Amino acid sequence: MARNPSRDRDRDDDRKGEFADKLVALNRVAKVVKGGKRFGFAALVVVGDQAGQVGFGHGKAREVPEAIRKATEAARRALIRVPMRDKRTLHHDSVGHHGAGRVLLRAAPPGTGIIAGGPMRAVFEMLGVRDVVAKSMGTSNPYNMVRATFDALKAQENPRAVAARRGKKVSEIVSRRRDGAGEATEGAGETA
Repeated sequence: MARNPSRDRDRDDDRKGEFADKLVALNRVAKVVKGGKRFGFAALVVVGDQAGQVGFGHGKAREVPEAIRKATEAARRALIRVPMRDKRTLHHDSVGHHGAGRVLLRAAPPGTGIIAGGPMRAVFEMLGVRDVVAKSMGTSNPYNMVRATFDALKAQENPRAVAARRGKKVSEIVSRRRDGAGEATEGAGETA
């Protein structure tokens, strides 16, 4: 059966429409030339489907809209999938590094919300995480903060994958997480 290019284009447009994007940083840079200064713009954009996929991109151009468009296209090409618990938070705590950027991401109980600084907040909103606590312990440079956040998100693992690797049942992996919290509360009750 012959492929219909217009139908493929429509399908691509539909897929592009389901992604949301957020401008994280916009820098104006100047190049000094013989006639004066020539300005350019650099944009950092985070794109996500708010259901477990997120990506970031960087674009540079002479005009702001063109820089944002380039950054958005780069972000769509660099999407990663992040496993989430109950479609609202992370499975476990993780630390990410990039350059001088260092971030700590922690899973949170329902109703916590997104407790994170500017660039990290944009990543979590586009990812679809509703409950998370994040702390930036290094640079405040948005580029390095976003890259460090992605480094931490790439370290997230699904309990199913961990169980398969260890040759155990998922219930054993998940029950340990609950037992660890339960033992702490039981121990506190015995000393009182």
